[in-house]
Amino acid sequence: MRPRDPGEHGRTASSLELFFDLTFVIAVSIAATQLHHSVAEGHLGDGLVAYLMIFYAVWWAWMNFTWFGTSFDNDDWLYRVMTVVQMGGVLILAAGIEPAFVDGEFTIVVLGYILMRIVMIAQWLRASRRAGPARRATIFYACGIGLAQVLWIAWLAIEPQGMALVCFALLVLVELSVPVIAEIRGSTPWHPHHITERYGLFTIILLGESLLASANAIFGAFADNGEVIPLVTLGSLCLVVTASMWWIYFWPPHHRAVSSIRRTLTYGYGHYFVFAAAGAFSAGVGVEVDSQLSHSEINPLLGAFMIAVPIAVFVLGVWVLAIRANAGRVVNIVVPACAVLVLLDPIIPIPTFLTTFFMIIIVITLIVATPKGDESSTGAEVRA
Repeated sequence: MRPRDPGEHGRTASSLELFFDLTFVIAVSIAATQLHHSVAEGHLGDGLVAYLMIFYAVWWAWMNFTWFGTSFDNDDWLYRVMTVVQMGGVLILAAGIEPAFVDGEFTIVVLGYILMRIVMIAQWLRASRRAGPARRATIFYACGIGLAQVLWIAWLAIEPQGMALVCFALLVLVELSVPVIAEIRGSTPWHPHHITERYGLFTIILLGESLLASANAIFGAFADNGEVIPLVTLGSLCLVVTASMWWIYFWPPHHRAVSSIRRTLTYGYGHYFVFAAAGAFSAGVGVEVDSQLSHSEINPLLGAFMIAVPIAVFVLGVWVLAIRANAGRVVNIVVPACAVLVLLDPIIPIPTFLTTFFMIIIVITLIVATPKGDESSTGAEVRA
């Protein structure tokens, strides 16, 4: 298991990586569904806290595998077997999501997470044997991850909820600090195009899951409601919004953000908010459908924000991480301004209408603009 060439020509995501991603989408889908139920039952605060905690476990395990793979993936039988074991850990984590939401019981979630992380320890130790200049980094990754897992087991014994949340935040900081220190001690080889392709593919899967969840919520409501037109309108607007999210994400050249350690870590860590927002968007649509059918206990205004806020966070996240450094002044004004204006949507009685309008404005702006340094788009001579 030797380090991969960060300048390797034609490096793309493997079929194993795509297969691996599907198990994480199962976990995200269950988490979004539970968030939908919690909010519809009037437990907005508890639901959001549980969702963000669980999504951290999903995102962090996925990200560590992804960055390890871009540096050391040799696709031999042992690497494949260990990856499948990690997939089993994801499914165990997914099985514990409902108890975490309903009863605040995170034991199964933590056990699934620890299984994934133990496999990563073995992977880093295996890579360390032939890592060359990156050997110190691989050893630190293995030791840092191992220490964190011991602390997660201890976290399960903490009883007071407030104290548990504080300790959870501290443990997250411990986990997040491991790559920072490890990369300073001996940088691992990143492949910018491969790593950003992996992020892009996971974003597509999340947006597809949002479409599926939105469609299921709307189709399921047809049997309970004679008013079809409002539901069809909502479904159409959600399709336009999701397509706009895809368009916005893939407009800038993401690989330019993977350069220095600081920019790379910002890009990698910042995607927590982008991914979590994409997953929460489907929950928001479900809440809006319940609100229209009078099946929701939450205030309709708060329910409308369950769509507006995830979209605003998604767009602002993509702008900060990838668009801002690759766009001209007009784009850098229109994109964040429209993202903030999306939050005005709940003030009008037509769900997602303003959101759709402002998302279309962003897309039109991007159509007539060209990312800096990108001369491949003809007909966009005048850069915004």
